[in-house]
Amino acid sequence: MNGGDAPVLVTGGSGFVGSHLVQQLLERGYRVHTTVRAVSNTAKVAPLRGMQERFPGSLELFEADLLAEGSFDRAMDGCRVVFHVASPFLMPEKIKDGHRDVVEPALAGTRNVLAAIERTPTVEKLVLTSTVGAIFGDYSDVLGMPGQVLSESCFNTTSTVENNPYHYGKTVAEREAWDAERAQDRWRMIAVNPGLVLGPSLTPASDSGSLFLVDELFKGYFFYGAPDFSFTLADVRDVASAHIAAAETPGAHGRYIVAAPEMVSFLDMSKAVLKRFPRSLRLPRHGLPHWPVRILGPAFGLTQDYIRKHLGIRFTVDNGRSVRELGVVYRPAEETVIDHYLAWRGQRETPKP
Repeated sequence: MNGGDAPVLVTGGSGFVGSHLVQQLLERGYRVHTTVRAVSNTAKVAPLRGMQERFPGSLELFEADLLAEGSFDRAMDGCRVVFHVASPFLMPEKIKDGHRDVVEPALAGTRNVLAAIERTPTVEKLVLTSTVGAIFGDYSDVLGMPGQVLSESCFNTTSTVENNPYHYGKTVAEREAWDAERAQDRWRMIAVNPGLVLGPSLTPASDSGSLFLVDELFKGYFFYGAPDFSFTLADVRDVASAHIAAAETPGAHGRYIVAAPEMVSFLDMSKAVLKRFPRSLRLPRHGLPHWPVRILGPAFGLTQDYIRKHLGIRFTVDNGRSVRELGVVYRPAEETVIDHYLAWRGQRETPKP
Protein backbone atom coordinates (compact mmCIF):
# COMPACT_ATOMS: atom_id res chain seq x y z
CA MET A 1 0.00 0.00 0.00
CA ASN A 2 1.24 3.47 -0.80
CA GLY A 3 0.05 7.00 -1.36
CA GLY A 4 -0.68 6.48 -5.05
CA ASP A 5 -3.20 3.66 -4.50
CA ALA A 6 -6.95 3.78 -3.85
CA PRO A 7 -8.20 6.19 -1.18
CA VAL A 8 -8.19 5.27 2.50
CA LEU A 9 -10.93 6.06 5.01
CA VAL A 10 -10.38 7.63 8.43
CA THR A 11 -13.48 7.69 10.63
CA GLY A 12 -13.60 10.57 13.08
CA GLY A 13 -11.16 12.79 11.19
CA SER A 14 -11.94 15.87 13.28
CA GLY A 15 -10.93 14.17 16.53
CA PHE A 16 -7.67 14.42 18.46
CA VAL A 17 -6.07 11.28 16.97
CA GLY A 18 -8.04 11.32 13.70
CA SER A 19 -6.87 14.77 12.65
CA HIS A 20 -3.20 13.83 13.13
CA LEU A 21 -3.74 10.60 11.22
CA VAL A 22 -5.39 12.43 8.30
CA GLN A 23 -2.54 14.96 8.22
CA GLN A 24 0.20 12.29 8.23
CA LEU A 25 -1.56 10.30 5.51
CA LEU A 26 -1.81 13.39 3.30
CA GLU A 27 1.85 14.19 3.92
CA ARG A 28 2.69 10.66 2.74
CA GLY A 29 0.77 11.18 -0.50
CA TYR A 30 -2.45 9.32 0.25
CA ARG A 31 -5.89 10.24 -0.99
CA VAL A 32 -8.03 10.37 2.12
CA HIS A 33 -11.74 10.11 2.81
CA THR A 34 -12.71 11.10 6.35
CA THR A 35 -15.97 11.25 8.25
CA VAL A 36 -17.17 13.94 10.63
CA ARG A 37 -20.42 14.15 12.55
CA ALA A 38 -21.43 17.47 10.99
CA VAL A 39 -19.69 19.25 8.12
CA SER A 40 -21.49 22.42 9.28
CA ASN A 41 -19.56 22.45 12.61
CA THR A 42 -17.05 25.09 11.53
CA ALA A 43 -14.80 24.87 14.58
CA LYS A 44 -14.47 21.08 14.41
CA VAL A 45 -13.80 20.86 10.66
CA ALA A 46 -11.59 23.97 10.35
CA PRO A 47 -8.30 21.99 10.58
CA LEU A 48 -9.57 19.58 7.91
CA ARG A 49 -10.56 22.47 5.67
CA GLY A 50 -7.04 23.80 6.09
CA MET A 51 -5.64 20.44 5.01
CA GLN A 52 -7.88 20.50 1.94
CA GLU A 53 -6.26 23.80 0.95
CA ARG A 54 -2.74 22.46 1.58
CA PHE A 55 -3.39 19.19 -0.28
CA PRO A 56 -5.85 20.10 -3.04
CA GLY A 57 -7.88 17.18 -4.37
CA SER A 58 -6.49 14.74 -1.78
CA LEU A 59 -9.02 15.00 1.06
CA GLU A 60 -12.80 14.48 0.95
CA LEU A 61 -15.12 15.05 3.92
CA PHE A 62 -18.25 12.97 4.51
CA GLU A 63 -20.90 13.21 7.20
CA ALA A 64 -21.43 10.03 9.24
CA ASP A 65 -23.08 9.15 12.54
CA LEU A 66 -21.72 6.27 14.60
CA LEU A 67 -25.28 5.24 15.50
CA ALA A 68 -26.77 5.44 11.99
CA GLU A 69 -26.82 2.26 9.89
CA GLY A 70 -25.29 2.68 6.43
CA SER A 71 -23.72 5.95 7.51
CA PHE A 72 -20.21 5.02 6.36
CA ASP A 73 -21.02 3.44 3.00
CA ARG A 74 -20.49 6.49 0.81
CA ALA A 75 -17.24 7.48 2.53
CA MET A 76 -15.89 3.93 2.28
CA ASP A 77 -16.70 3.45 -1.40
CA GLY A 78 -13.54 2.45 -3.31
CA CYS A 79 -11.28 2.42 -0.23
CA ARG A 80 -8.75 -0.37 0.37
CA VAL A 81 -7.93 0.50 3.98
CA VAL A 82 -10.25 1.67 6.76
CA PHE A 83 -8.88 3.36 9.88
CA HIS A 84 -11.71 3.22 12.41
CA VAL A 85 -10.73 5.91 14.90
CA ALA A 86 -14.08 7.49 15.82
CA SER A 87 -15.25 6.68 19.35
CA PRO A 88 -16.08 8.92 22.31
CA PHE A 89 -13.50 9.13 25.12
CA LEU A 90 -14.98 10.62 28.27
CA MET A 91 -13.54 10.70 31.78
CA PRO A 92 -15.73 9.01 34.45
CA GLU A 93 -16.92 12.35 35.87
CA LYS A 94 -18.21 13.36 32.42
CA ILE A 95 -20.28 10.18 31.95
CA LYS A 96 -23.92 10.41 33.04
CA ASP A 97 -25.16 7.19 31.42
CA GLY A 98 -22.40 4.65 30.70
CA HIS A 99 -24.37 2.65 28.15
CA ARG A 100 -25.76 5.64 26.25
CA ASP A 101 -22.71 7.94 26.43
CA VAL A 102 -19.87 5.46 25.82
CA VAL A 103 -20.74 1.80 25.28
CA GLU A 104 -23.46 2.21 22.65
CA PRO A 105 -21.46 4.62 20.42
CA ALA A 106 -18.34 2.42 20.66
CA LEU A 107 -20.14 -0.85 19.92
CA ALA A 108 -22.77 0.40 17.46
CA GLY A 109 -20.20 2.50 15.65
CA THR A 110 -17.88 -0.47 15.23
CA ARG A 111 -20.77 -2.65 14.07
CA ASN A 112 -21.79 -0.06 11.49
CA VAL A 113 -18.22 0.22 10.18
CA LEU A 114 -17.92 -3.59 10.02
CA ALA A 115 -21.23 -3.82 8.13
CA ALA A 116 -20.02 -1.18 5.67
CA ILE A 117 -16.80 -3.16 5.14
CA GLU A 118 -18.88 -6.24 4.32
CA ARG A 119 -20.71 -4.19 1.68
CA THR A 120 -17.49 -2.69 0.25
CA PRO A 121 -15.52 -5.33 -1.71
CA THR A 122 -12.47 -3.07 -2.20
CA VAL A 123 -11.58 -3.07 1.52
CA GLU A 124 -8.60 -5.27 2.34
CA LYS A 125 -7.55 -4.05 5.77
CA LEU A 126 -9.11 -2.56 8.90
CA VAL A 127 -6.91 -0.72 11.39
CA LEU A 128 -8.95 -0.35 14.58
CA THR A 129 -8.14 2.25 17.22
CA SER A 130 -8.60 0.43 20.51
CA THR A 131 -6.93 1.27 23.83
CA VAL A 132 -4.79 -0.29 26.54
CA GLY A 133 -8.09 -0.22 28.45
CA ALA A 134 -9.17 -3.19 26.34
CA ILE A 135 -6.24 -5.08 27.90
CA PHE A 136 -6.82 -4.17 31.55
CA GLY A 137 -9.71 -2.68 33.52
CA ASP A 138 -7.96 -1.35 36.62
CA TYR A 139 -4.25 -0.94 37.30
CA SER A 140 -4.49 -3.68 39.91
CA ASP A 141 -5.36 -6.10 37.07
CA VAL A 142 -1.87 -5.66 35.61
CA LEU A 143 -0.31 -6.68 38.92
CA GLY A 144 -1.76 -10.14 38.26
CA MET A 145 -0.27 -10.41 34.77
CA PRO A 146 3.00 -12.30 34.12
CA GLY A 147 5.85 -10.27 35.59
CA GLN A 148 3.39 -7.42 36.31
CA VAL A 149 4.06 -6.27 32.74
CA LEU A 150 1.34 -4.98 30.42
CA SER A 151 1.35 -6.90 27.13
CA GLU A 152 -1.02 -7.54 24.24
CA SER A 153 -1.82 -11.10 25.32
CA CYS A 154 -4.52 -10.18 27.86
CA PHE A 155 -8.08 -8.93 27.47
CA ASN A 156 -9.94 -6.75 29.96
CA THR A 157 -12.36 -8.95 31.92
CA THR A 158 -13.11 -6.73 34.94
CA SER A 159 -14.74 -3.60 33.47
CA THR A 160 -18.53 -3.31 33.19
CA VAL A 161 -21.06 -0.69 32.12
CA GLU A 162 -21.16 0.45 35.76
CA ASN A 163 -17.43 0.13 36.48
CA ASN A 164 -15.33 1.96 33.88
CA PRO A 165 -17.76 2.02 30.94
CA TYR A 166 -15.16 3.52 28.57
CA HIS A 167 -12.83 0.54 28.95
CA TYR A 168 -15.79 -1.82 28.77
CA GLY A 169 -17.13 -0.24 25.57
CA LYS A 170 -13.75 -0.39 23.85
CA THR A 171 -13.24 -4.00 24.97
CA VAL A 172 -16.56 -5.30 23.62
CA ALA A 173 -16.09 -3.29 20.40
CA GLU A 174 -12.61 -4.73 19.81
CA ARG A 175 -13.78 -8.28 20.57
CA GLU A 176 -16.68 -7.90 18.14
CA ALA A 177 -14.30 -6.68 15.42
CA TRP A 178 -12.01 -9.69 15.95
CA ASP A 179 -15.02 -12.01 15.70
CA ALA A 180 -16.02 -10.36 12.40
CA GLU A 181 -12.49 -10.72 11.03
CA ARG A 182 -12.37 -14.43 11.89
CA ALA A 183 -15.70 -15.03 10.17
CA GLN A 184 -14.36 -14.18 6.69
CA ASP A 185 -11.12 -14.16 4.68
CA ARG A 186 -11.31 -11.07 2.42
CA TRP A 187 -10.00 -8.43 4.84
CA ARG A 188 -7.59 -8.46 7.76
CA MET A 189 -7.61 -6.42 10.95
CA ILE A 190 -4.92 -4.88 13.13
CA ALA A 191 -5.73 -3.24 16.47
CA VAL A 192 -3.72 -0.30 17.80
CA ASN A 193 -3.97 -0.07 21.61
CA PRO A 194 -2.60 3.29 22.78
CA GLY A 195 -2.22 4.52 26.32
CA LEU A 196 -3.36 7.98 27.44
CA VAL A 197 -2.92 10.03 24.26
CA LEU A 198 -1.32 13.45 24.76
CA GLY A 199 0.50 15.95 22.55
CA PRO A 200 -0.41 18.97 20.46
CA SER A 201 -4.05 19.13 19.39
CA LEU A 202 -4.83 20.21 15.83
CA THR A 203 -8.41 21.10 16.69
CA PRO A 204 -9.37 23.63 19.37
CA ALA A 205 -12.83 22.07 19.55
CA SER A 206 -11.56 18.65 20.71
CA ASP A 207 -13.37 17.28 23.79
CA SER A 208 -11.18 14.22 24.26
CA GLY A 209 -11.12 12.89 27.79
CA SER A 210 -7.32 12.80 27.78
CA LEU A 211 -7.24 16.54 27.16
CA PHE A 212 -9.75 17.13 29.95
CA LEU A 213 -7.65 15.09 32.39
CA VAL A 214 -4.45 17.06 31.88
CA ASP A 215 -6.47 20.29 31.68
CA GLU A 216 -7.22 19.83 35.38
CA LEU A 217 -3.49 19.56 36.15
CA PHE A 218 -2.56 22.62 34.08
CA LYS A 219 -5.44 24.71 35.47
CA GLY A 220 -4.03 24.28 38.97
CA TYR A 221 -6.42 21.78 40.55
CA PHE A 222 -3.41 20.04 42.13
CA PHE A 223 -1.24 23.08 42.96
CA TYR A 224 -1.17 21.97 46.61
CA GLY A 225 0.40 18.64 45.63
CA ALA A 226 0.07 16.01 42.91
CA PRO A 227 -1.86 12.86 43.81
CA ASP A 228 0.12 9.69 43.08
CA PHE A 229 -1.71 8.63 39.94
CA SER A 230 0.29 7.49 36.90
CA PHE A 231 -0.63 6.87 33.27
CA THR A 232 0.49 4.86 30.28
CA LEU A 233 1.52 7.66 27.92
CA ALA A 234 1.31 7.82 24.12
CA ASP A 235 2.16 10.79 21.90
CA VAL A 236 -0.66 11.52 19.46
CA ARG A 237 1.85 11.80 16.60
CA ASP A 238 3.33 8.39 17.44
CA VAL A 239 -0.17 6.90 17.62
CA ALA A 240 -0.99 8.27 14.16
CA SER A 241 2.25 6.96 12.65
CA ALA A 242 1.65 3.54 14.25
CA HIS A 243 -1.72 3.35 12.47
CA ILE A 244 -0.06 4.02 9.12
CA ALA A 245 2.71 1.50 9.81
CA ALA A 246 0.06 -1.09 10.74
CA ALA A 247 -1.58 -0.54 7.35
CA GLU A 248 1.66 -0.48 5.35
CA THR A 249 3.53 -3.37 7.01
CA PRO A 250 2.64 -6.62 5.16
CA GLY A 251 3.22 -8.87 8.15
CA ALA A 252 1.44 -6.71 10.72
CA HIS A 253 -1.12 -8.71 12.68
CA GLY A 254 -2.93 -8.81 16.00
CA ARG A 255 -2.75 -6.06 18.60
CA TYR A 256 -0.07 -3.43 19.13
CA ILE A 257 0.35 -1.52 22.36
CA VAL A 258 1.45 2.03 21.57
CA ALA A 259 2.72 3.62 24.78
CA ALA A 260 5.97 4.52 26.51
CA PRO A 261 7.55 1.65 28.47
CA GLU A 262 7.44 3.65 31.73
CA MET A 263 4.31 5.22 33.16
CA VAL A 264 4.16 8.97 33.76
CA SER A 265 2.58 10.51 36.86
CA PHE A 266 0.90 13.86 37.41
CA LEU A 267 4.07 14.94 39.25
CA ASP A 268 6.29 13.79 36.35
CA MET A 269 4.20 15.91 33.97
CA SER A 270 4.35 18.89 36.29
CA LYS A 271 8.14 18.63 36.70
CA ALA A 272 8.62 18.43 32.90
CA VAL A 273 6.70 21.68 32.42
CA LEU A 274 8.31 23.43 35.40
CA LYS A 275 11.76 22.60 34.03
CA ARG A 276 10.90 24.68 30.96
CA PHE A 277 8.54 27.18 32.62
CA PRO A 278 9.68 27.51 36.27
CA ARG A 279 7.27 30.38 36.99
CA SER A 280 4.13 28.31 36.33
CA LEU A 281 2.54 28.89 39.73
CA ARG A 282 -0.45 26.61 39.15
CA LEU A 283 1.60 23.44 38.86
CA PRO A 284 2.43 21.23 41.85
CA ARG A 285 6.06 21.02 42.90
CA HIS A 286 5.73 17.98 45.11
CA GLY A 287 3.64 14.87 45.50
CA LEU A 288 0.74 14.37 47.85
CA PRO A 289 0.83 11.60 50.49
CA HIS A 290 -1.66 8.80 49.90
CA TRP A 291 -3.74 9.35 53.05
CA PRO A 292 -5.32 12.71 52.09
CA VAL A 293 -6.22 11.31 48.67
CA ARG A 294 -7.97 8.38 50.37
CA ILE A 295 -9.86 10.73 52.69
CA LEU A 296 -10.71 13.53 50.22
CA GLY A 297 -10.93 11.53 47.00
CA PRO A 298 -14.68 10.78 47.28
CA ALA A 299 -15.38 14.54 47.46
CA PHE A 300 -13.78 14.79 44.00
CA GLY A 301 -15.72 11.88 42.51
CA LEU A 302 -13.15 9.13 43.22
CA THR A 303 -14.55 6.02 44.88
CA GLN A 304 -12.55 4.16 47.49
CA ASP A 305 -12.56 1.18 45.12
CA TYR A 306 -10.97 3.26 42.34
CA ILE A 307 -8.40 4.73 44.74
CA ARG A 308 -7.45 1.28 46.03
CA LYS A 309 -6.98 -0.09 42.50
CA HIS A 310 -5.01 2.86 41.06
CA LEU A 311 -3.32 5.07 43.67
CA GLY A 312 0.43 4.55 43.78
CA ILE A 313 0.36 1.66 41.29
CA ARG A 314 2.90 1.63 38.48
CA PHE A 315 3.77 -1.12 36.05
CA THR A 316 5.99 -1.66 33.03
CA VAL A 317 4.54 -1.50 29.52
CA ASP A 318 5.81 -3.94 26.90
CA ASN A 319 5.71 -1.93 23.65
CA GLY A 320 8.22 -4.21 21.93
CA ARG A 321 5.91 -5.39 19.14
CA SER A 322 5.26 -1.82 17.99
CA VAL A 323 9.00 -1.11 17.94
CA ARG A 324 10.13 -4.34 16.26
CA GLU A 325 7.30 -4.90 13.78
CA LEU A 326 5.93 -1.41 13.09
CA GLY A 327 9.17 0.51 13.53
CA VAL A 328 7.61 3.03 15.93
CA VAL A 329 10.23 5.43 17.31
CA TYR A 330 8.83 6.90 20.51
CA ARG A 331 9.25 10.54 21.39
CA PRO A 332 10.55 11.26 24.91
CA ALA A 333 7.68 11.65 27.39
CA GLU A 334 8.93 15.12 28.34
CA GLU A 335 8.58 16.27 24.71
CA THR A 336 5.01 14.99 24.57
CA VAL A 337 4.05 16.73 27.81
CA ILE A 338 5.72 20.03 26.86
CA ASP A 339 4.12 20.06 23.40
CA HIS A 340 0.76 19.26 24.98
CA TYR A 341 1.20 22.11 27.47
CA LEU A 342 2.24 24.59 24.76
CA ALA A 343 -0.80 23.70 22.64
CA TRP A 344 -3.07 23.93 25.71
CA ARG A 345 -1.69 27.33 26.63
CA GLY A 346 -1.92 28.58 23.05
CA GLN A 347 -5.57 27.56 22.78
CA ARG A 348 -6.45 29.30 26.06
CA GLU A 349 -4.79 32.49 24.81
CA THR A 350 -6.63 32.38 21.45
CA PRO A 351 -9.90 34.37 21.54
CA LYS A 352 -13.01 32.26 20.94
CA PRO A 353 -14.82 33.12 17.66
